Amino acid sequence: MTTDTRPTSGVSRTAVIIAQARATEDARPDRLFADPYAQSFVDAVGWIQVAEAGRLNQGHFVLRTRFFDDWFRASAEAGCRQAVLVAAGLDTRAFRLDWPEGFRLFEIDLPGLMAFKEAVLGVRRAEPSCDRTAVRSDLRGDWPADLLAAGFDPRQPTAWLIEGLMMYLEPADNDRLLERIGMLSAPGSRLAIEHINKEYTELPQLRAVHERLRKVGASWQSTVEDPCAWLGSHGWTATVVPQTELAARNDRPVPELTDPERVGDARMWLVEATRNAPEGS
Repeated sequence: MTTDTRPTSGVSRTAVIIAQARATEDARPDRLFADPYAQSFVDAVGWIQVAEAGRLNQGHFVLRTRFFDDWFRASAEAGCRQAVLVAAGLDTRAFRLDWPEGFRLFEIDLPGLMAFKEAVLGVRRAEPSCDRTAVRSDLRGDWPADLLAAGFDPRQPTAWLIEGLMMYLEPADNDRLLERIGMLSAPGSRLAIEHINKEYTELPQLRAVHERLRKVGASWQSTVEDPCAWLGSHGWTATVVPQTELAARNDRPVPELTDPERVGDARMWLVEATRNAPEGS
């Protein structure tokens, strides 16, 4: 593996940390999901030591993965026949989930990270279980044009996932991202996101995390206090799914940094939404 495409800095570095959590979960006999490729990404880069908060948050990374897995299955059952992973990172859902026949999945991320990902998956001879298209594009540029050029059909209901990204973007960039997604979303489309509130950023357990993120150029830039109202202003009807509910649903302990009994009003939001019908329809 050549070193110039390894995701060792910036937000791309966090993709490896999430892959570590997925690899650890995959090795458990009672795993909540299978990801046979996560360890290959970690092996190609080397294990990244994380702060104590990163270890405390591993349970959250696992529960959110299972939550979004189940959300994709439900979206496909509801009629979505294409999906877009916004800032896909080292996500392997195109390979590890069972998709309906003819399902199309688009992954958008930076060219360097996508090149690394394709190289590792190529060594593993991984075969997707859907029609997968990698879109090499910067979210700061005209990614909708790149997505359309890759064959995305804006007339079809779409399942959009924004996982582990929004806190790294400025508020205006998040609004612009949602505006663009809305313009590409046909009736029946669905959206799932992860974000944080201000209280979460102020947790004392996260001080070392903030310092490490700053050093690699991946500081958090935004928060949201009411994700349902925010998404509503962009044309979506949204519901927050608490980690307490996900933990109970999957027979796992509530992750320490998302447990209201321990962190009070601090929240790491997991949200699912549906596209509102156009006015007058």
